[in-house]
Amino acid sequence: MLQRPKRLQVAALCHRAKGDGTEEVLLVTSRDSGRWIIPKGWPIRGLKSSEAALQEAWEEAGVRNSKAEAAPIGTYTYDKRQNAGWDMPVETLVYSVAVNDLSEVFPESHERKRKWVSPSDAAEMVAEPELQMILRQM
Repeated sequence: MLQRPKRLQVAALCHRAKGDGTEEVLLVTSRDSGRWIIPKGWPIRGLKSSEAALQEAWEEAGVRNSKAEAAPIGTYTYDKRQNAGWDMPVETLVYSVAVNDLSEVFPESHERKRKWVSPSDAAEMVAEPELQMILRQM
């Protein structure tokens, strides 16, 4: 059977420490279905993958003055629905981003909601099984 090759995306797993020492992760809603996801997008020419993930964190969640780890902490795959009605397989490299600052106004602030949750709650909120495993390992 003929299969399309997987395309590559980069994602930012944005997190922060709460006052009690536990971690929270930042989820955003997708623009099309409103389901909970982590910020992600296509690689950007001239940027390293980790830098492109950080750019997506800014555009989709308002993360600024933060740094992405240089190496991915994991990968997950999903099928991206195309306007023509077919699904495209996508492999997503996930980069850890320790959040220092959030802006209330960011490029997609009028299109998305964002929410800080525990990693275990985030694992229940996202749809992708491999991303759920990454979140449960935090």
